[in-house]
Amino acid sequence: MAKWQSLLLSSLLLLGACASPPPDSSDSDGDTDSAEAPAVQSRLDVVKSRGKLICGVDGAIPGFSFVDETGAYSGIDVDVCKAVASAVLGDPDAVEYRNLDSTERFTALSGGEVDMLSRNTTWTTSRDTSVGLEFAPTTFYDGQGMMVRKDSGLTSLKDFADKAVCVEAGTTTELNLTDNMREAGVEAEIVTFQQADPAYAAYSEERCDGMTSDKSQLIARRSTLPNPDDHILMDITMSKEPLGPVTINNDSAWFDVVKWTTYGLIEAEELGITAGNVDEMKNSDNPTIRRFLGVEGDLGTGLGLDNDFMAEVISSVGNYGEVYERNLGKQSQFQLERGQNALWTDGGLLYSPPFR
Repeated sequence: MAKWQSLLLSSLLLLGACASPPPDSSDSDGDTDSAEAPAVQSRLDVVKSRGKLICGVDGAIPGFSFVDETGAYSGIDVDVCKAVASAVLGDPDAVEYRNLDSTERFTALSGGEVDMLSRNTTWTTSRDTSVGLEFAPTTFYDGQGMMVRKDSGLTSLKDFADKAVCVEAGTTTELNLTDNMREAGVEAEIVTFQQADPAYAAYSEERCDGMTSDKSQLIARRSTLPNPDDHILMDITMSKEPLGPVTINNDSAWFDVVKWTTYGLIEAEELGITAGNVDEMKNSDNPTIRRFLGVEGDLGTGLGLDNDFMAEVISSVGNYGEVYERNLGKQSQFQLERGQNALWTDGGLLYSPPFR
């Protein structure tokens, strides 16, 4: 190294050693000068402050969410909305329902137009990840079916070659239909509709040979056709369709409330707690029941709710069995057996983690 280079290097090192250290970003109290990012408010706080739950539903599926001529809403999805409103606000009627079609529901949720969806929405990988949703426990296990006219002679998907099938756009139903027709080696005309009402109208007017959707929806919608008995469901199942309430991703406080309220409907049935006996059950010696109803412990506090939130919920809507029977089961026009929607103790798929 040349002598002048050596002297230059030494000078630079000396200047670096003598340079003042960067200013301390902390003050005497240890706080940083940089502004901290504001905390994002949970939807739970928004609902409490508003005093009303805004719940996205379909509004046109009897047994799930249906608004009658008086403006009254009913159905299993509606009762889930009421249950959440009862848990958070102590009032099952503190709900504003928003009717959303299949293509606008996720935008409405992500944009904050609704607090949650309770709208026969299928839990899938992509919706749980790339779409940014959080799925609460399944409230109805379903499968995709096909409705045809009884005198059509159609008995399998292979019979749909060169025939038309009506389906609602933007749904897993549309994707499943394409997959199943491809597997069957059939080229059918798939006629999509933005909303369900025009799709069923087209089927009713015989513009389509078949109508496909979740079996429960087909059964419900069949009841609204001019001559319901002229239509049957084919003996096929094209998919698994676990349906349940949905919240937006990355809001664990709100998601936990919706999740545990839904689980609570299932747990109440297993514990034998009904709308009619909930007050009496508060006197039970069973510690599990006492915790569940908020007589002991602080399970509600951990969720940001009153400890007796599930007692309020069951008083308002009943347990899952009661909700099912009045909307879809023996007390309804549909008379659907519980099947896989029975408790795990009765051979079904419904199971709640412990309230502990």
